[in-house]
Amino acid sequence: MTSAQRSGWYREEDCSVSDFVAQVEAADDIEALEYCAEVRERIPVYACPELENVLGDAARRQSLLAEWAHVLSKGAGVFVLREAYADTAPIDEATEVFEAIIREERAAGGGKADHFAKAGANDRIWNAQEKLCMKAPAVFARYFANPVIAAASEAWLGPGYQMTSQVNVVRPGGAAQQAHRDFHLGFLTVDEAQRVPAHVHAMSPFLTLQGAVAHGDMPVESGPTKLLPCSQRYAEGYVAWRRQDFRDYFEANFVQLPLKKGDAIFFSPALFHAAGSNRTTDVQRMANLLQVSSAYGRAMESLDRNRMCAALYSVLREMRAEGRITNTETRTIIASCAEGYAFPTNLDLNPPLNGLAPATQQDLFNQAIEEAWSAQRFDDALTHYASLGRTA
Repeated sequence: MTSAQRSGWYREEDCSVSDFVAQVEAADDIEALEYCAEVRERIPVYACPELENVLGDAARRQSLLAEWAHVLSKGAGVFVLREAYADTAPIDEATEVFEAIIREERAAGGGKADHFAKAGANDRIWNAQEKLCMKAPAVFARYFANPVIAAASEAWLGPGYQMTSQVNVVRPGGAAQQAHRDFHLGFLTVDEAQRVPAHVHAMSPFLTLQGAVAHGDMPVESGPTKLLPCSQRYAEGYVAWRRQDFRDYFEANFVQLPLKKGDAIFFSPALFHAAGSNRTTDVQRMANLLQVSSAYGRAMESLDRNRMCAALYSVLREMRAEGRITNTETRTIIASCAEGYAFPTNLDLNPPLNGLAPATQQDLFNQAIEEAWSAQRFDDALTHYASLGRTA
């Protein structure tokens, strides 16, 4: 156990590349993997047609799911599902719909903000899940009638998981991303992540599963995801991934596996990864990026926080103006009332313009108090903020 783990907090300056390398390069137990067809670049690869009988047997299905969970948590942190769609007709049908959506959205105006790429550099469909369902429900049904995708999701998150997706198309010449970790803590700034207790760093990867379905063949030259197997093991990674020495190690040691249309890949959001450069002249690299969430990241009760904020604002502004509460007390009160997390939101209407996540309702409330807005201005701002979370 490191001193940071004993203290209960992680700080960027305390992170050690040598500790990181020791975790990444520690021996794998790939010989214990019962169901994988092969291991390439330390990454287990599963032949989905060979798993049909396994998935049809309750006991063996549980054993397979346990193996996948072990790979994601303690093994490579990533696995590939060859021929997840043995019949690629649903892929082609969905691709046609996605391409139509891209054309419509491009015609409607401009490139959209992206998490890890310059706005407009790629074609991205936010909330592709809902858009596919509403535009072509029969295609949606055929696409998601996939027992392998369901099994992978359940292996990490259990039943009741929540499926979302974003389609990403990287054009020829599209630049690579920098190494990063993903949602949840991967979307925080370093300062924000350093305020999160160490045990929550350990919990965060278990709330989300990252995946991607290849909608066309992806040779290495087209830039399939760069992966650093076993990097999810490093506990301090959510505060370390922006450090240049960590990124340098990633760039010197990442691996890429080519994918065929209908293949899928799943990985822990704590795995250091990055989209690669599309060095081809003719491959439009399309992937449906699946982000599957745990059912358990929810409060027990639903609250109308907009109404609460509107009721509290004038009282809090007056208490602050009269010096009856401090700045710290103000923020503490707001934290008990307003939503402190940006997600879920409608990323078409509320894109991450100034970072990886949009502003929160708490940010809005604090700004209003600091700038002494009128109650009407704050009410109008709350109404607008609420509209950003609506479906388009």
